Amino acid sequence: MTTPHILSAYLRGLAQGTAVAILAISVAGCAGQQGKKELTTGSIPKLSKPVAAMNASELTAAAENIGQAYERNPKDRDAGLNYANLLRMTGRNEQALAVMQQVAINHPTDREVLGAYGKAQAAAGQLEQALATVKRAQTPDRPDWKLKSAEGAILDQLGRSSEARLRYREALDLEPNEPSVLSNLGMSYLLTKDLKTAETYLRSAVDQPAADSSVRQNLALAIGLQGRFQEAETIARQELTPQQAAANVAYLRSMLSQKGAWNQLAKADDGNTN
Repeated sequence: MTTPHILSAYLRGLAQGTAVAILAISVAGCAGQQGKKELTTGSIPKLSKPVAAMNASELTAAAENIGQAYERNPKDRDAGLNYANLLRMTGRNEQALAVMQQVAINHPTDREVLGAYGKAQAAAGQLEQALATVKRAQTPDRPDWKLKSAEGAILDQLGRSSEARLRYREALDLEPNEPSVLSNLGMSYLLTKDLKTAETYLRSAVDQPAADSSVRQNLALAIGLQGRFQEAETIARQELTPQQAAANVAYLRSMLSQKGAWNQLAKADDGNTN
């Protein structure tokens, strides 16, 4: 069965009992986990529409377009960052890592570059290396909430949830009510099957003015995993087509009915409060 749209990464990780690919690592904005953000501006080709509005084929075409600009000038920081981001969004994680490795060589002290390099390492499964890279990008005298959140997301993928949540709270101290961090914190609780606490943080994230589509889809996932499918579909329809939202909910129903672990997850209480 093909996993529908936005749920695929989350459900793969949950079905395997791991945090791999669950959280969008925020180094340049909102989460998520997978977040289709506006590209960094600079000497890069203009796109016909915002990245967030593109489908898979349009993202692939955009990646090829930006990739050509990057190949013409591999030292172009913005082209490299955007090319790597688009490669990740189209599932080419190893290629994205290779691009970011070269960008980091050319810009070894740029904190945004190092953060994006760590993101690429994590997406390629190099979690310990990613953690070291993100830590290297952080400076004690000028702490960056984005890097704190990125570190938390990597720690969650390593199964170190208590440390991850500490980093998210440090990020929120620096940037109160930031929806991407609240979303990552909520997803951290989802990973430990504390769905009620996850929902609380995700609702808080959704209530923030800057909340984006990925935050609302995370909330839809947390609600759907509790068996409240109609509510989850209503939230999902705010960004997805009715067909995509229905497919996501149908997939959740299928997973919850097929595996005993999914039934336990749907009934999970708020016993985990790290």
